[in-house]
Amino acid sequence: MHDDEAPNHEIEVFFDGGCPLCRREINLLRRWDRRGKIRFTDISAPDFQAAAVGMTDEDLMAQMHGRLPDGTWVRGVEVFRRMYAAVGFGPLVFLSRWPLISQLLDWGYALFARHRWRLTGRCTAARCSVQPAPETPPVSETPSS
Repeated sequence: MHDDEAPNHEIEVFFDGGCPLCRREINLLRRWDRRGKIRFTDISAPDFQAAAVGMTDEDLMAQMHGRLPDGTWVRGVEVFRRMYAAVGFGPLVFLSRWPLISQLLDWGYALFARHRWRLTGRCTAARCSVQPAPETPPVSETPSS
């Protein structure tokens, strides 16, 4: 892209193409994006390198990320708002910013993002293992004051 050319997209979305729910929503948005306002980047693609965009795989896999043409990063529900606004759902996006609705969406998305591996049947020992609680010494070994 030349310096005098403006990008034609409004947001670049970094999504997990290995997640069936994520892939379904992205495919829907691709069909609605007739004006090419969203650039879709599959972070599960074998040739994708997170470091090339200044992120880690872990960060990108933890929640939805989007990058605006000016380089600003947005995360979570805000990415969905930007995508849906880009395909013409501005009034719905406006409603999603109302305080109570916004808080519920943020909470719901955070819950989904934290458990999406389990919800989509893609758990591995590394991704879904329950971390043991830190060990505390038995009471008899605790130094007295």
